[in-house]
Amino acid sequence: MSSNQNKKSQKGQPDNVHINGVAITLFIILSLITVTVAALLDGKVSDLMIALYVLPIQLIGSVLLFSLKIAQQWEKAVVLRFGKFRALKGPGVFWLLPVIDQTPRWIDHRVMVTPFSAEKTLTKDTVPVDVDAVLFWLVWDAEKAALEVEDYRAAISWAAQTALREIIGQMTLADILVGRAKMDADLQKIIDERTTPWGITVQSVEIRDIVIPSDLEDAMSRQAQAERERQARVILGESEMQIAHSFAEASKAYINNPTALHLRAMNMLFEGLKEKGALVIVPSSAVDTMNLGGLSGIVSLAQNNMPEEMK
Repeated sequence: MSSNQNKKSQKGQPDNVHINGVAITLFIILSLITVTVAALLDGKVSDLMIALYVLPIQLIGSVLLFSLKIAQQWEKAVVLRFGKFRALKGPGVFWLLPVIDQTPRWIDHRVMVTPFSAEKTLTKDTVPVDVDAVLFWLVWDAEKAALEVEDYRAAISWAAQTALREIIGQMTLADILVGRAKMDADLQKIIDERTTPWGITVQSVEIRDIVIPSDLEDAMSRQAQAERERQARVILGESEMQIAHSFAEASKAYINNPTALHLRAMNMLFEGLKEKGALVIVPSSAVDTMNLGGLSGIVSLAQNNMPEEMK
């Protein structure tokens, strides 16, 4: 699309775009009637008389072509008479006075979507970021949108960009990354305050993407990984403390109760040696205090005397 087409789309559709099919059809019908009348009267009356019959019909067709307008359900036409605001017309059929009335603006009342961005904008902590956002807005007063600002589409786009840069400059990078909802709300408030005098209201603002420098992104990734490792080590240490506490509580059952301690020792040896070829390493202090030497001999003898099918 060329730049001229972009300008037309921003400023609103020109009047000739709204020459509707009904007016064109009526103009063609009246033109055919004019040609038919001229052909029938040719040779029968003078050329002056033919002109007197033909010109009124052609004039009516021209008036219909340029005076009959149809606005769509979502449109309002701004009518100027001799350069002064006359009225808002539409939706539906309405008439203009040829030459006297003009419709320089056709205002669309549907919700509009305007993407905007801020590139290489410094945050409060001097980090350059690229932010992409989208703006949802609509015209609630067609008269103000046409008369108070030259190009309301371009104006709202620039207002959104400057507001976005202003918000970024007031926030740190961390606040921008985790506080998108607050950023959206602040942007909507600022843009709406600027566009309300133009008859435009902002429905919502949504941040689509935030791009930070690649080296900073790598550093933040390493920081997050280190933080996860730290949390894992803290969790592991807390688990060791809980296990040690559980062992300490369990050891109280064996204080001044050597029989229970020996039974526990026998169970440990049996569990360790019941598998064929198993090897159990026991500290020498445990062998003396828990009489594991005698117990291991008993377990070994029991294993040798077990039937073959039980081994």
